[in-house]
Amino acid sequence: MQVSPDHPEFTKRAARIRLLGIDFDGVMTDNTVYVFEDGREAVRCSRLEGYGLRRAAAAGVHCFILSTEANPVVSRRAEKLKIECVQNCRDKVIAFREIVKARGLSMDEAAFIGNDVNDLELLKLVGLPVIVADAHEDLDSLGAFRTRRKGGDGAVRELCDAIASVRERAGT
Repeated sequence: MQVSPDHPEFTKRAARIRLLGIDFDGVMTDNTVYVFEDGREAVRCSRLEGYGLRRAAAAGVHCFILSTEANPVVSRRAEKLKIECVQNCRDKVIAFREIVKARGLSMDEAAFIGNDVNDLELLKLVGLPVIVADAHEDLDSLGAFRTRRKGGDGAVRELCDAIASVRERAGT
């Protein structure tokens, strides 16, 4: 199923979304890492994401990065985008549930976008599971919605725009 504000099942689920968790590596990046001689790392991200994240926030959706890694590049990107960042979490499901609970929401009101097997259990729990176009093939049988864009190439923007469009039309 494609991410689309015109898809009936996507529309039904997206209208309820108030929280969007975003994996970093392979979702906000193209899964490439540049390692410099001194050990510093750099990644490639899309500038498209910023406007989509602001549009989702204006539509009442709190967006945040959820990453198992502890990497300063993740923090810097979150700061630039002005979104929350939870990283170095051992268990994404536990961390995500805590955030949902702290906001007084249910898992049906939450979405998550991921790309790899470490996202699988969380994707099974949220009301709107989404994977990027180039997600690992082990996620294919999940039945999640799939972006047309690849990770690091505007997939987050595509999802944010689609959710915001649905919520704007619904007046939520």
